[in-house]
Amino acid sequence: MPAMRAILLSCAVLALPACTFVKMAPGAQQVKVLSAAPTGCERRGDVAVSITHRVGFYERDDTRVRDELELLARNEAPGLNANRISPLGPPEDGSQRWAMWRCN
Repeated sequence: MPAMRAILLSCAVLALPACTFVKMAPGAQQVKVLSAAPTGCERRGDVAVSITHRVGFYERDDTRVRDELELLARNEAPGLNANRISPLGPPEDGSQRWAMWRCN
């Protein structure tokens, strides 16, 4: 029985890279992602988002983690009446801070 558990765990870990943990919320599709703070926009606040970046010994793909952090930040923007977001720094250990902006 322990061998069967090990096989099932191995299969689950191998299937993990194909998983997307974050889904786009209503209104998030209209939020634009900027590489830096914009000029002439109203700052609506900051948010910190985080995602599972490691499962046991398995480290998730950096690109997938970055994409999911961005999507989490986009999901938060409509609640702050923001239509633009910009990162406040790089992702670190599955977390990242984002600035929320309202631009005309």
